[in-house]
Amino acid sequence: MDRFNKFNFILIVAVMLSACSEKKLDVEVYETSAAGNKLSPVTEFPEETGKSKITLLPEQKFQTITGFGGSFTEASAYLLNQLGGENRKKIIEAYFGDSGARYSLTRTHMNSCDFSLSNYSYAPVAGDKELEHFSIEEDRDDIIFFIREAMVASREGFKILASPWTAPPWMKDNNDWRGGKLLPEYYDTWALFFSKYIDAYKAEGIDIWGFTVENEPLGNNNNWESMHYTPQEMANFVQHHLGPKLASDGHEVKILGYDQNRGDELNEWVKVMFQDEASSKYFDGTAIHWYASTFDWFPESLQFAHNAAPTKHLIQSEACVDAEVPKWNDDAWYWSKEATDWGWDWAPEHEKHLHPKYAPVYRYARDIIGCLNNWVDGWVDWNMVLDRQGGPNWFKNWCVAPVIVDPEKDEVYFTPIYYTLTHFSKYIRPGAVRIGFENSDDSLMATAVKNPDESIVVVLLNQDLEAKNFELILGESTQRISIGAQAIQTVVIKKPTNTN
Repeated sequence: MDRFNKFNFILIVAVMLSACSEKKLDVEVYETSAAGNKLSPVTEFPEETGKSKITLLPEQKFQTITGFGGSFTEASAYLLNQLGGENRKKIIEAYFGDSGARYSLTRTHMNSCDFSLSNYSYAPVAGDKELEHFSIEEDRDDIIFFIREAMVASREGFKILASPWTAPPWMKDNNDWRGGKLLPEYYDTWALFFSKYIDAYKAEGIDIWGFTVENEPLGNNNNWESMHYTPQEMANFVQHHLGPKLASDGHEVKILGYDQNRGDELNEWVKVMFQDEASSKYFDGTAIHWYASTFDWFPESLQFAHNAAPTKHLIQSEACVDAEVPKWNDDAWYWSKEATDWGWDWAPEHEKHLHPKYAPVYRYARDIIGCLNNWVDGWVDWNMVLDRQGGPNWFKNWCVAPVIVDPEKDEVYFTPIYYTLTHFSKYIRPGAVRIGFENSDDSLMATAVKNPDESIVVVLLNQDLEAKNFELILGESTQRISIGAQAIQTVVIKKPTNTN
């Protein structure tokens, strides 16, 4: 054998030995894509290594995950009541069962909201300062029934975050469901309202994990139920009334402040909420919404909020494709840049750039990944179920939900948004810890966590019109993976090695 052929032979053998000794990651891969995949298993992996590399760094640890989920609204519960038993069970299982999204963090409204059939309060009698006539009867046949069914379907259970849109009008300075402020003479009564709500739901077998003090305290231009606070007013109410009342009544429940959009306003609120120990004592964290932009998750303000209270929760408590009537059985629409939000028409000129047209799937996936990478520990969608109009909603404030139903025909449509959310909620479990990573491809969005069972989960978003090959690296182990064009992918590393 001449020297040239001998060298080539040695080189080939070396490459073969290297390939044989390469440690492979034990992975499960699931993909949802514009091409039609819906949490479909990926079992074929590329032979060639792409240019992109994602190196996992489990020794870098960030926030502990509280959970993911959606909201129990009267609108959703009412629609489930109109469906046949088979489809009702199908939806409950899809959200809470082991075969579905396994929602772990949810929200509901105290008193009515825009996604109610009408205005109502659990304290309807004016001047009833001791709340002797307090009753959750309004919730019994719909919201409570919905929650109970979800509890049966959920093997691991889920947390419930409850939010008031407004106190009853008789407690407010404008005597209206919309706008106005809580009268100081009713601060103690309103605190008692929260305590009675916990007791009433407990009597129904339902535990409340936490409260937000007020949904959107900055208001909504008096369109539907609302009540206004300044940061100082909310901090005062929590410090001197709500926190002490819940504590004295023996309720171990979380209190989250703010509960509106990210950005400069979030910064101003957390400055006040966590300005000193006396103010922050009863606040367990901050709740936020995404409506300030259709594409910007405001990483600077999320970082600011975390740094203001690094040991407290930072939970995204509401999000939806708003100001849209749902598209029925049209998956392509949810992947296309066609949706517009409220700001498309109503935002002031200097904020128009924050509200362009957008693809609903991308908005959800981008936002959740962006939030997780900036200290958010929980992410909650709005209505779980809406009809083909985007309601019912007494104000006719139409929106999109992950699941759309036609109750007259007893038909159900699981939109691509449902599968998008499931990529996170099903595989990233409560107690997971976000971990570090290095990503060589800026166009491929990614986040990574380590679950309590030691599995590592990576969620990726490819918005490009072409598939991408990348190499996933963990310690000395690796796996070549391909993500489709316009796709979300969850990679579960089942038996990681060389991790901390």
